[in-house]
Amino acid sequence: MANGDGVLGWARSAARSALLRIERLRPAIEVQGWERPLIGPPGPVPPMQSVVRPQSDDGPKALPPAVREAMQAAAQRPAIRCLLVTSGIDAGGMDEVVAFLARRLRDFNFETAVLRTTDTPAPDGVSTGRLARMLQSEGITVLDHSAATAVAWMRDWDPAVISGHGQPDWAVAAAAELGVPCVDTLHGMHTLFGVDWAAERVRASSLARIVSVSELVRQQYLAGNPAYPSDHIVTIPNAVDDQRRPRYERAVARQALGLTDEYVLVSLARHCLQKNTYGLVGAFGDFARTRPQAHLVIAGRVEDDRYFRRVTRLRDSLPCRDRVHLRDHAPDPALLLAAADGFVLDAFFEGWALAPMEALFMGLPVVTSDVGGAREQIADDPARGVVVANPLGDPLAADWPSIARARYADQPNRAEFVAAMELLYAGRETYRANRASLAAESGLRFDAGTCIAEHAALLSELAGIAQHEELS
Repeated sequence: MANGDGVLGWARSAARSALLRIERLRPAIEVQGWERPLIGPPGPVPPMQSVVRPQSDDGPKALPPAVREAMQAAAQRPAIRCLLVTSGIDAGGMDEVVAFLARRLRDFNFETAVLRTTDTPAPDGVSTGRLARMLQSEGITVLDHSAATAVAWMRDWDPAVISGHGQPDWAVAAAAELGVPCVDTLHGMHTLFGVDWAAERVRASSLARIVSVSELVRQQYLAGNPAYPSDHIVTIPNAVDDQRRPRYERAVARQALGLTDEYVLVSLARHCLQKNTYGLVGAFGDFARTRPQAHLVIAGRVEDDRYFRRVTRLRDSLPCRDRVHLRDHAPDPALLLAAADGFVLDAFFEGWALAPMEALFMGLPVVTSDVGGAREQIADDPARGVVVANPLGDPLAADWPSIARARYADQPNRAEFVAAMELLYAGRETYRANRASLAAESGLRFDAGTCIAEHAALLSELAGIAQHEELS
């Protein structure tokens, strides 16, 4: 029997290897871009700068008093060098947060630079991701470094404090070697799926603080590392970078995308397992059976070709296949949100999802699964939308094995998700009438100035402590 089990295991392993080799031989996925509108004949989506609503030009006067006072106090002290260390600076949610901090910490008298950690840095060391290029055009240094070269560069640049985002262990060790206080930012527990918690306790002992983007993620971390001082892990929710999110007139945005009287649900999400687009497309198929005007748009980078092919096959098998639009990353998400009627996200896990928050900022109601930040963003207010159960049932149970088992299965939240989309559709006229008030409220709730002020206060405090210890 033991020999038989061994042969069976070998056969399964060989079959998996063969499938992976076949997958690698397939041509790369080419997801449809934005060279044509959602509906209608091919043609580019025109630039919309002419219909952007004017943004406030009051600068600090428009900020909450506490934020304005913090900026004024920061202007009186010497500038602080903050190095943002990240594993990505291209198009993901974490990448957007890093770019937000790199830009806006400068309002609090920080000099910032971004170091992207990679085993294969660009030959000239200059990062080439989408957000990296944008930051470079704004005068912010963004470089690639491996473990072999990072420490020397960090020593030369001489940061006073480090803000880490998906940073590898060697970057934490490098900060400790240089005597620079290092803050690690938890964007979600996926980075700790299957982690050796004994090793994590050792790593965490080198950190000055941990920032969690939601209370759910904070509790998840402390459950795995209860020895970590609870007052050293603080929750700072993400915010909407209002300087990067213009508001468009709905009618003109819809015209640009070829829309007339369609009911459009949008999901700004990478095409990958985490976002559970397979489950979302299946649930929308149920909803669309009785809603012939309903369309679903999922816009994001393809991160997993094999998974995207399965989602595409599911889409193509549905009667509503012509109303499910799988598109590439939207170059201007605000345009798509302005044209939409609602936002949907059926992810397995998040830290604090940016896209639903940005949808609320644009005045859109949201249906989201129970993931990090969802409860805070909706806060049991039907005017904002609905939080439905996690596709796994218990959001705290999320890990890669449980997600792998559920990815193509009939997920337990499907009927609830369909019912939530029905609620949005039934109240569509009320939601449209309330867009301006929801947008205004969300602008206050997800204020960028408050968020950046909290990061700045923590980072400047740690830099000050380190400087005091160095001088004493």
